[in-house]
Amino acid sequence: MPITLQSTVGGFTPEFIRKLPLLEQAMVAHGLEPAQFVISKDRATTPAVPMLGPFFYDYTVFIDDRNFTVTEPNDMTFLDYFYRRCIAADESAPTHGRKRRAGLFSRLFRWMGQPI
Repeated sequence: MPITLQSTVGGFTPEFIRKLPLLEQAMVAHGLEPAQFVISKDRATTPAVPMLGPFFYDYTVFIDDRNFTVTEPNDMTFLDYFYRRCIAADESAPTHGRKRRAGLFSRLFRWMGQPI
């Protein structure tokens, strides 16, 4: 099942929609289930000049009862950011095996929380 998309600002661009299956395939390859994700696109701020429209959008990603928000200028910039975070290399395993490795969702949220 694909990622659920929501928008209060007219939807996502056709290019974003075309490339979304590539993101979903990468997520599955890295142990993430796309059906657990909801991406919501909203206006980041009110426009200074209403005719120009928004300059940035807030993209909120919901996973179960957790979420994070990223502000980007367009859908493709967000998609690139989210894709890079989903396929980011796993942390190296502890050498002595004493520490338990963080789960996929914990790692994903830690990656998403890093500044751009």
